[in-house]
Amino acid sequence: MLHSESRTVRSSHLPLKKMKNKLVIIVIGVLLLQSCTNNLDLLPKDQLTVPTTFVDYNGFKTYAWAFYGVFLGYNASVPDSDNDGDLFLNANPNGQSRWAFQQITIPSSSGDYNGPYQNIRAINIMIDNIDGSKLNSADKLHWRSVGYFFRAVNYANLLNRYGGVPLILKTLTDADEQELFAPRNTRDEVAKQILSDLAFAEKNIKPAGDGDNTVNTNVVRAFVSRFGLMEGTWRKYHGLAEPETYLKASAEASAKLITAFPTLIPNYDEEFNSASLAGVRGILLYKQYETSQLTHILSSRARQAAGRWDLTKKAADMYLMTDGQTRFTSPLFQGDKSPYTEFRKRDKRLYYTVPPPFKVTVNGQTWAPTSVTADAEYLPLMASLTDDLHKPLPTMNWSGNYVRFEPHYADDAQGQAFCVTYTGYRFYKFYNRLVNGVQNQDNSDAPVFRMAEVFLNFAEARYELGTLDQSVIDNTVNKLRDRGGVARLTINKIPADPMRDATVDAVLWEIRRERAIELMGEGFRFDDLRRWKKLDYISERKLGRWIKKGVDVAANATVPILNGASEGYIAYEPAPPGIVPDYYYLYPIPSNQLVLNPQIVQNPGWK
Repeated sequence: MLHSESRTVRSSHLPLKKMKNKLVIIVIGVLLLQSCTNNLDLLPKDQLTVPTTFVDYNGFKTYAWAFYGVFLGYNASVPDSDNDGDLFLNANPNGQSRWAFQQITIPSSSGDYNGPYQNIRAINIMIDNIDGSKLNSADKLHWRSVGYFFRAVNYANLLNRYGGVPLILKTLTDADEQELFAPRNTRDEVAKQILSDLAFAEKNIKPAGDGDNTVNTNVVRAFVSRFGLMEGTWRKYHGLAEPETYLKASAEASAKLITAFPTLIPNYDEEFNSASLAGVRGILLYKQYETSQLTHILSSRARQAAGRWDLTKKAADMYLMTDGQTRFTSPLFQGDKSPYTEFRKRDKRLYYTVPPPFKVTVNGQTWAPTSVTADAEYLPLMASLTDDLHKPLPTMNWSGNYVRFEPHYADDAQGQAFCVTYTGYRFYKFYNRLVNGVQNQDNSDAPVFRMAEVFLNFAEARYELGTLDQSVIDNTVNKLRDRGGVARLTINKIPADPMRDATVDAVLWEIRRERAIELMGEGFRFDDLRRWKKLDYISERKLGRWIKKGVDVAANATVPILNGASEGYIAYEPAPPGIVPDYYYLYPIPSNQLVLNPQIVQNPGWK
């Protein structure tokens, strides 16, 4: 699990654009000291050594670039993780969630466990070399703060999955046998260490960090906002002590940020599909992508056959009507038996997340309207909400071929295998046309911390602390609703929602709804259900749109309908076997860790 220090820091550099100020998540790849060789005088010329790296400010800065790799950015595993929640369906054969169907087994090894410890080792090496450097006192405090911040992020990832884990707060060598084979620290100990590290960082990091798009005071506060809410609500709903400590930390950090960044950019889609997020209001940290330097695949995946993420019927139903009511109670709702009526007068964020319905005739890479006027209903709407580089209708694949119709069912695609869906609610939040004619070379920047999340964290933390009032809602939830074109929430006049979980207060239900909608597909939902102790939601059957064979799909289409009917809700997945057991709230520790360190005990329930 841990290795002795060889006094060597290996570093491989990629060409970077404006590396000094940009988070291109610089795969400087500090591979870290995993050799136990004593031949320290035989160092390759391209290696950095501890004595030459940790000398001056630039040495620390160069070394620390690698720490940013903890933020995944636009990695396919981010929306993939939402498939384990209740609002997404993996639109592939046999793509059902292993969590919902209770098929999780103990892995022999896992990068989710090893990876953070490798990062923590790298961070501890830097921290341990601060005092012996030539840095002045203020710079020493700054780089210790940077180290503490990233150590806290990595430990928070471990705590979230596994609960208590061994705390390693210095660089270990073979002589540190007691620490190398230490038992797990308690959840309390790990959580308190994380909060302590973050408190130090917030106080001592340089307010502006190391230039644009680097960790600074606001970024530290954004992570306190996220971690404090996660840990505080976990403790509350799992019956652990001191939830208020963490909820207060979240609320206080969030309040400071909301004072500094009280507004959002008007266009929701631009937070996810911009060629550059530099200077965008409400974006606190982002992962920068640059053509020919560092690119991603998420936009391409939404424009090809491999893009198989779908919202469920439950997710689509959560989006409110423009009058602030649900589709079950609003007089504006005209029914869900047609995609055209279902999408009318809804939260704008739905149009940016699922393609609105349309039909066109296609001839190669050109299109024309059909003879049916209704088929073009949403084309002018999207023209008013977006531009040619983002989400105009009709949709197209990566090479410029237009989709004939949306919803575009996988088993009724009429020869177009790309941009298909199982449920009828295809997820295309990260779809844009910034890059055409090239696959998997997308360059849209990925937000890491954005104020919309902070607004939601603040509202939820204040509710859980019993200090929520209308002013908090107006400064958080209602700003998000304003951007979505939805009527504002008044906490003493909440419209009834017949789908509300009766065990959840109506105000909290609306805060959680807003969180689900705003953060849809960003990798939060499964962890939210875990911290709320609501994994029973993933035991619900995942359904899709209402369709009628011979009308919405061909009469012989193999799209399965609930109960084998010819008309009804799409039902690809069977019902899960039942409520997931309590031990599923924590991940199993990889078995190789139990072999390497017999003092580590497996999480209860995993066998």
